[in-house]
Amino acid sequence: MLSEKDMLDLRKIFLEEADDLFNKIEEGLLTLENSPEDKSLIDAVFRSIHTLKGSSGMIGSTRVTEFVHNLETIYDNVRAGHLLLNSDIIDCGLKSMDHIKKLISDPDSNGEQDIKNEKNLTERILKILEGIGKIDKSETQQNSIELDNKTSTYHISFQPNPDIFDDGSNPLLLIDELSELGETIAFPHIDLGSIKKFNPKKCYTSWNIILSTSENHTLISDVFIFVEDNCDIEITHLYDGNLLSIKSFTDQLPTSDLSSNVVNVDMLKSIVSGLQIEEVTTEFDTMAEGTKSDNTMKNMENSDPENEAKSIPKIDSISSIRVSSDKLDELMNHVSELVTSQAGLDLYAKNNFDPTLDAIADNIEKLARQLRDIAFDMTLIEIENLFSRFHRSVRDISSQLNKSVSFKTIGGETELDKKIIENLADPLMHLIRNSLDHGIETKEERVAKGKPEKGTIKLTAFYSGAKILIQIEDDGKGIDPEKIRKKAIKNGLIQKDTNLTEKEIFDLIFVPGFSLAANVTDLSGRGVGMDVVRKNVLDLRGNISVESVVDQGTKITIELPLTLSVIDGLQVTVGDTNYIIPLSVVDKCYELKREDLLNDFNQLVVLDEEQYPYVDLRKEFNYSDESAPEYSSIILVQSNENKMCICVDEIIGEYQAVLKPVGKFYRNQKFVSGATILGDGTIALVLDASNIITKQNINQKLMPA
Repeated sequence: MLSEKDMLDLRKIFLEEADDLFNKIEEGLLTLENSPEDKSLIDAVFRSIHTLKGSSGMIGSTRVTEFVHNLETIYDNVRAGHLLLNSDIIDCGLKSMDHIKKLISDPDSNGEQDIKNEKNLTERILKILEGIGKIDKSETQQNSIELDNKTSTYHISFQPNPDIFDDGSNPLLLIDELSELGETIAFPHIDLGSIKKFNPKKCYTSWNIILSTSENHTLISDVFIFVEDNCDIEITHLYDGNLLSIKSFTDQLPTSDLSSNVVNVDMLKSIVSGLQIEEVTTEFDTMAEGTKSDNTMKNMENSDPENEAKSIPKIDSISSIRVSSDKLDELMNHVSELVTSQAGLDLYAKNNFDPTLDAIADNIEKLARQLRDIAFDMTLIEIENLFSRFHRSVRDISSQLNKSVSFKTIGGETELDKKIIENLADPLMHLIRNSLDHGIETKEERVAKGKPEKGTIKLTAFYSGAKILIQIEDDGKGIDPEKIRKKAIKNGLIQKDTNLTEKEIFDLIFVPGFSLAANVTDLSGRGVGMDVVRKNVLDLRGNISVESVVDQGTKITIELPLTLSVIDGLQVTVGDTNYIIPLSVVDKCYELKREDLLNDFNQLVVLDEEQYPYVDLRKEFNYSDESAPEYSSIILVQSNENKMCICVDEIIGEYQAVLKPVGKFYRNQKFVSGATILGDGTIALVLDASNIITKQNINQKLMPA
């Protein structure tokens, strides 16, 4: 009997596995809408549904198991050719997944609406299954013959480890699952060993199973997917046909396997090789030609059983494991502390000349950097895990708006810090909803404009240097910059004579309360969304920009760092305070006389025969010029296509910065994105160069508050 803690741990594992299965099923169903004849995809969806049913049964969730069983029956008949896949079946599958998620998250859900929903879905599933007999009989018979011709017989050696019960696994349920795949005979073998060491909580039974099925190796092995690390499984192909339908074969099988382990693959092959060829071809009517059976039997007689067996290869090593995100967070915290401690050691070594200590410090720095990179890579996950969530939402929202939309995702293999992905879902969902609600036109409007009836929304991710760019692009009505300008003047955001570039005009849509929507809808239009989107992106140390052409479409680009934990930075000083500027935005460094900057009224500096605007951090942070050095360091930084110079007192050098959140006094400070601890224990603020550039370029042209 499992303890309450063990059951909770088992349920946690099940929920993680179920979440992966839900994503696979929904993604498969949405793809099948455009490719309903893709047999491999139908098989994949069926296998995932079948696995979901089996895993829910293993934790005792009979309500889920029974409901999924009916859904599984639909897709079993679809892949067998007894049902034709259509939009009604796919829609029923998606709605069933929603209900199953509810059942899993709240096993005791007995609300009136939940019961009503389950009843309606069950009736819908049964109604679909009534359509099995409506397919042309000749076609059904032909499909049945093809399936029978593919029937094979397998021997399955299933030897659970003694402690298989510890995680709640029930071997009998697995054998029951196998029996659903075809005709089955199972021979149990019990080995209790020494009675003095008998433990009722251990498993002492193994099974030899003969299975005749039309399924392949993959689906058979999927039955054991959740216990493969806790048992020995060997699946061996015995015969191309149903041996259990041949009386002369079944007559030679023992009545039980309790006394000794006599049923094994060699014994079964011996029985098969001893059968009369004529008897096999006569009794196994589904073989297309007698010569095929004859050749099969001769090959079995002349072959080495070891070479003939088509067994699933043993796994010598585990290539990947599932690790709790909490453990990864803890690992990153320890790595961060190690990087901070290493910086202290490096500083101490520089201040105390000792060749041996220098060598140790260099070696520790090298190891700390390697460990940091490895730990960082472990926290990266493919952004496809995020993208896949939106397919279903686009389908449902476009249907609600009566719009025809093709949703495409590109670059799903791009990897991003899991913390960033977790906080990116809501901003992206809001932008996609805006594209659906305000961007993509109705079918009639698109046809009138000479556009295809079906609109397109494209979600793309790709690397750009040390950054990740995510773009949401649609081919809808676009945004009219003149309308934005007029609305901004009306709302008092800018003056009539304010001169703004097109990019700066588009940036106005991120001002709180700004909206061009004529009507408020359930999806968007209240003016409380785009400013929140921008704030969420900035909180991730990112940036967001808009490009649009009227009647051609809109593209929104989000620029994000690869990680939020540790960055390579440039340590600088202003007055008696240290600051860190991320190296990813640094272009070049220069040095100029301080007096040349003070005499410049246009806030422009000439570097390499080009003019750049600059920010003097001494002025921004209210430091006195009396203590300023004769020469100031100028750092040329770049964000998107914009370049600007940051003026500081001195550049100390490169520094690995472990980012920490800032306190409430810096919460509204746009120039600061975080803080880090230096090797000597002092605090250095991390500057956000993107925000510095944005603030200097736009705020000068906006009206005072």
